[in-house]
Amino acid sequence: MYYRYLFLTILLLSFGCKDEGCEIPDEIAEVPVDVTIERLEEPFFEADSEQDIALFLKEHPLFATSYLQLRNDSSDAQLISSLYELSSNPSLDTLAQQAQKRFGDMEEEQQQLETAFKVVKFHYPQFRVPEVKTFVTGLGSLGNDIYISDSLLVFGIDYFIGAGASYRPQVYEYIQNRYEREKMVPAAMLLLSDRFNKTNPADRTLLAEMLNIGKAYYFVQSALPCTPDSAIISYSAQQIADVTHNEGRIWAHFIEEGLLYEKSPFVVNKYIGERPNTPEIDASAPGRIGAWVGWQIVREYMARNPEVTLPGLMAETDYGKIFNESRYKPERRR
Repeated sequence: MYYRYLFLTILLLSFGCKDEGCEIPDEIAEVPVDVTIERLEEPFFEADSEQDIALFLKEHPLFATSYLQLRNDSSDAQLISSLYELSSNPSLDTLAQQAQKRFGDMEEEQQQLETAFKVVKFHYPQFRVPEVKTFVTGLGSLGNDIYISDSLLVFGIDYFIGAGASYRPQVYEYIQNRYEREKMVPAAMLLLSDRFNKTNPADRTLLAEMLNIGKAYYFVQSALPCTPDSAIISYSAQQIADVTHNEGRIWAHFIEEGLLYEKSPFVVNKYIGERPNTPEIDASAPGRIGAWVGWQIVREYMARNPEVTLPGLMAETDYGKIFNESRYKPERRR
């Protein structure tokens, strides 16, 4: 069997209790950032008439055009009628009530975002903190789970109510498990990392893809230093403990099978694509395991090169340099 042991120490770490010293340095904490989360589902679902919907669109033009992708004139009668019909839908109203109960005042998310945006703005002074909104989408009827642009961040919070919701996203169970409250802000930061993560399109090897994703996870880790690995990569706590214990065996598979410089999209996707598991290693090995390994390589590289800044890492596209200078070689446990 691949997974036989589960060490209590590793398990406790993977649950992600805030460790002493995980707070951001003083020079980052002093970066002026103020985050206010505006709950747009409240006025939308409180609308009593089509006139209320028209007023809602007029008062939130960026949200209407960017998130709802409304390209027609906001005074269009048919459009307003359709939106009002959705706002009056009892099923959507149920989701809205459950979302309010689950998320409350969202103080936790507000603090997470302030920390993350301070880190990003410290390293990228030109970064503009976006407006932050929430909405209840009807699981896609009115918008996506997360939307981020230069000026707007929207959370479709009904996606993230969790197991107690009356309606859940219609996806495979192993993907559905990612739609939990604690994974919402890390997922947004992962999307934000795309803005800064430089890639080399000429290098499509498995190693390059692993390190591209590894850089993205390291960005999230840096922006949310008190967030557990399980919430960042969306593995369970047990999966994190197991892959950590079996890291040497996992790495041996990549080396023994000569996979690092494999270019076949079919093979590459086996290790970084969406799958419930990675049976090539073991039936119990989680999917996207190549992404997790890439993250560990990047961590080793940054630990051995403390002079490299976060922008320096994100701009680096010499994957051979990252790999070689990481000297990544986890011990294979017996």
